[in-house]
Amino acid sequence: MSKVYVISDLHLGHINMAIKRGFSSIAEHDAHIIKMWNSVVTKRDVVYILGDITMSKAGFYPMLDALKGEKKVILGNHDKQANVKLLLNYVNSVAGMIKYRGWFLTHCPIHTNELQHCKGNVHGHVHEKTIDDNRYINVSCEALDYTPALLDDLINIRNSQIANK
Repeated sequence: MSKVYVISDLHLGHINMAIKRGFSSIAEHDAHIIKMWNSVVTKRDVVYILGDITMSKAGFYPMLDALKGEKKVILGNHDKQANVKLLLNYVNSVAGMIKYRGWFLTHCPIHTNELQHCKGNVHGHVHEKTIDDNRYINVSCEALDYTPALLDDLINIRNSQIANK
């Protein structure tokens, strides 16, 4: 049975992000993300990438072939609409936002008023920062130690935190 993972803000091929994250080069940064991804994801699993695959550099899309699993992308602010056709050569689907088991999967955190329409929001965009509200789950690379996380595990943890309040 396949598992469902999430991660955001890969920023493949982005030197400034690699340096900010403590890597000495783009190659080291990107290799680490690929290694961590493939350490948990199998070819039968599904991974939702919640935006910012690169910094608008479609030339790095072929690296996605090195990542195991079925890849479903939620576009981020650095993912250009003009590149979607090319991106679809390397991923299984592209969307702006989806609802998964009552949770909105987005790149940017949604406004708190929108939370009345869902159980919560799984998002990226904020990198190592967090929103002090249990209805939000940050899955940026930095928040997940560059490793895709099981979506059901994250949701179960949040549900238990909300129930214990």
